[in-house]
Amino acid sequence: MANLVQELNSLDFSVYIGGPLQAAVKAQHDASISQVNFIKEVGFTPGTNGGPELLKYVDFNYKKSVPNPDAGKTLEQLKAEGKVDASATAIPAIYSNPFTDAEVNLKVPFLTMLTVPALRIDEMTIDFNAKLNSVETQNVSSEFSGSASLSAKIWKVKFNASASYKKTSSSTSTTERTYTLGVHVRAVNDELPAGLARVMDMLEDSISAVNK
Repeated sequence: MANLVQELNSLDFSVYIGGPLQAAVKAQHDASISQVNFIKEVGFTPGTNGGPELLKYVDFNYKKSVPNPDAGKTLEQLKAEGKVDASATAIPAIYSNPFTDAEVNLKVPFLTMLTVPALRIDEMTIDFNAKLNSVETQNVSSEFSGSASLSAKIWKVKFNASASYKKTSSSTSTTERTYTLGVHVRAVNDELPAGLARVMDMLEDSISAVNK
């Protein structure tokens, strides 16, 4: 019969258990490098003449109703400021309305508009099952045969006898091996590292709207 304990001890658990763990570590490493590459490729543009890379911005242009700084001024004040012709006899409508439309340019860092990938392996479970079944069967068969004969003549008796015996035996041993390996990985998009989160806050503070 097979030595099941010895066979189990011969299994290389460093491969069955260590292999998935090493794969998880490499996956975490690749995720971190992917985050760095994402920021460099998406958030920056190449510098000119070998200079440092420049932060990429997105410009939004729109109209906005703002208070009219010239509303309430007299015709003489507008003439003195050179906003109306000296021969004008009435205040133009654009200076009399309390509000006016202004062209606004909004500059937004592109990185603040995107979700920066920050994948992290939150949980990993390795299930390794080894099942060994050993079955041994033995078959024994016996066969006996015999014969006898008797003959008699005057003053003579002849007796003949023969016998045979046959025994056969056979044994078989089989071992069934079943191995299953299950790896369950749970990954989440984690919070940004403290340093990167601080940089993103500074970029958000740099968003500015400029009236044209």
